[in-house]
Amino acid sequence: MKTLILMRHAKSDWGDPRLPDSARPLNARGRRAATALGVWLRAQNLRPDQILCSSSVRTQETCARLKLDTAPELQDALYLAEADEMLTVLRRATGSLVLMLGHNPGIAEFARLLLASPPNHDRFDDYPTGATLIAQFDITDWSALHPGTGTVLQFLTPHDLP
Repeated sequence: MKTLILMRHAKSDWGDPRLPDSARPLNARGRRAATALGVWLRAQNLRPDQILCSSSVRTQETCARLKLDTAPELQDALYLAEADEMLTVLRRATGSLVLMLGHNPGIAEFARLLLASPPNHDRFDDYPTGATLIAQFDITDWSALHPGTGTVLQFLTPHDLP
């Protein structure tokens, strides 16, 4: 079995229009949300052995605030990636419990692509900032991953956390 934590970066800061999109950091709400998501992941004992993270500042900052023990592998290919590119990256993964951090709209499309059936959550389709899907796949190697085969274990947004 393989497990994926598919997370959209937390809320980013639009305050400096001179910054290129890839350089935007998290805003205060995003920093709080990323920290809370990390607390939740650790409480659920969801500790990834591989982290695939978009190279943008906001995804890296989200990842850092999760305070997980695994160092992220920065992936330029995940910056604003579409679902098919995300699938290609995940099929090269080697971990058993993989965290992938990315961006919309690709991450929402990717989540829909992966699952046999969607979770019963009113925010799944728009996948807001900080949205996190935990999905399990009956495979022994990520290279064998096929769309529509994932089982939802959990889906939540930062607003669902205490």
